[in-house]
Amino acid sequence: MELVIGDKRYSSWSLRGALALELAGVPYRERLIRLNRPDTRLRILEYSPSGKVPLLVTEEGLVWDSLAIAEYLAERFPEAHLWPRGEYARAVARSICAEMHSGFAALRTHLPMDLKRDQALERVPDEAKTDIQRICMLWAECRSSFGQDGPFLFGHASLADAFYAPVASRLRSYRIDLPPVAAAYVDTIYHWPAFQRWLQAAQEESEA
Repeated sequence: MELVIGDKRYSSWSLRGALALELAGVPYRERLIRLNRPDTRLRILEYSPSGKVPLLVTEEGLVWDSLAIAEYLAERFPEAHLWPRGEYARAVARSICAEMHSGFAALRTHLPMDLKRDQALERVPDEAKTDIQRICMLWAECRSSFGQDGPFLFGHASLADAFYAPVASRLRSYRIDLPPVAAAYVDTIYHWPAFQRWLQAAQEESEA
């Protein structure tokens, strides 16, 4: 399989797709297309019908959109348990991933992912603070209800963590003060080997 991605420094959606593949434990190749260049859209359209990344190229055909990639991998590799065990836990995990996928617009707008950033904003807008409060509440509820067997949202690493890893990176990059449970979860993401590999590659990415 091949994953078409954008810059590792900036592309939160690409990070989600890559972490899902890491969770599945399957070999894949990366094709990186630099974002915010004059030819970016044309280059992405060579591979992705939506004109967006990530895109997963499989022997069966193309899968675009990070949530669709996650579901495809979960169904194709059930032994990897990409979703948590238990019907209700899976329903909650899907719910919080869907909320991440379609919501938190203020967080995305005012705190875009930048894995080389380490600087607070002068002022976090109120609407972004509301998103952050909601995220911290979701994390605390998942950790309390499902996280007894490990440090991730549902104990073991799952697609829920793949979807919220870019959020964790934003909260650290912008030095957001967090309640203890959320701060501990951000630390968990930063110690996750799959995230660490992406982070290291982002640090080494050239600006040229």
